[in-house]
Amino acid sequence: MSKLPVLDFLRRMIAGTLPDGAKTSFRYPTAISRTLGIRVVDVGHGTATVAMDADPEIHGNQQGTVHGGILAELADAAIGTAHSTIVHEGDSFTGVDLRINFFRPVWKTVLHAAASPVHGGKTMTHYQVDITNDQGKLVARAQAAIMTLKGEKAHGR
Repeated sequence: MSKLPVLDFLRRMIAGTLPDGAKTSFRYPTAISRTLGIRVVDVGHGTATVAMDADPEIHGNQQGTVHGGILAELADAAIGTAHSTIVHEGDSFTGVDLRINFFRPVWKTVLHAAASPVHGGKTMTHYQVDITNDQGKLVARAQAAIMTLKGEKAHGR
């Protein structure tokens, strides 16, 4: 089987219709997503929603709530997934910055992180990610800039 476009691969993965041995230009699920239990639940051209079961017994900080770094990783996973759907074969990308604001503490819940582009250019794309709990309440919002790498700059990445 030849490589599938990322968007098609992810849509089939979500639907459970991905053929055995199917491949795409990026690694899905990523190693960090497997480790943390992050799953892609929705994807479109330049957009993605990922989810995870957050539990302070596993992901907790010293206050007994889910660590903010977990939310930052969840946002980053959503952004990376969204951006992977818009780069061309042979291109790669890297984060330039990630900023996150926390609005409420998180305990045991299902978190959803929905990423969408705010502005896109030839090289830089800016994203916003809203992270919500299982009650639909906003727990954090992240913004990031992603640089698309082309040609020699993408080589080896």
